[in-house]
Amino acid sequence: MQRKASQNTAARSQRTSAKTPQATQKPAAGKIGRQSQQESRAPLMLRPPPPGEGKRGEQGYLAYLLRQAQGATRLAMERSLAELGVTSPQFVVLTMLKAYPGLSGAELARVAMLTPQTVGVIIRNLERDGAIRKTPHPVHGRMLQWTVTPRGAALLGRCRRHAETVERRLAAGLSADAQRTIRRWLARIATDL
Repeated sequence: MQRKASQNTAARSQRTSAKTPQATQKPAAGKIGRQSQQESRAPLMLRPPPPGEGKRGEQGYLAYLLRQAQGATRLAMERSLAELGVTSPQFVVLTMLKAYPGLSGAELARVAMLTPQTVGVIIRNLERDGAIRKTPHPVHGRMLQWTVTPRGAALLGRCRRHAETVERRLAAGLSADAQRTIRRWLARIATDL
């Protein structure tokens, strides 16, 4: 019975191979030429240019170029602050609290352009490290206000020196007038859009 089953399988396999063209068969005349033409019409995979060139340069959309510049600036800032053990969002929160003491967590999230959840984590870490402290709001007792401690101010000073290096790189080659124009333009975007 097993021999009969194996004979049937062998017969089926011969019938299938007879219907299927062998890989060793030569293609029909003219088929190679058609394949080459089809392959030459296939779209080429274009690699994006490096930043500053093509659509990633002066030919690009303003919104994309702003995003690209923001990404490069954030990466440079993160690398600069890493040796201090501070993240860019922590630096922003310390900067905002130094400039505007007494902000609540919600207010911090708005001015730092971070989510309330992210600010919550940052606040807990900075408070744990003694960089900021909370006080109850004088009118709204349940609302907490945050201020920078002397320890936080010293840390912010070290961060500021690292950030100034990135700022100098951003402003390299720009005149004072050009810097004012760019600052005005960027501020206007934030208020007009």
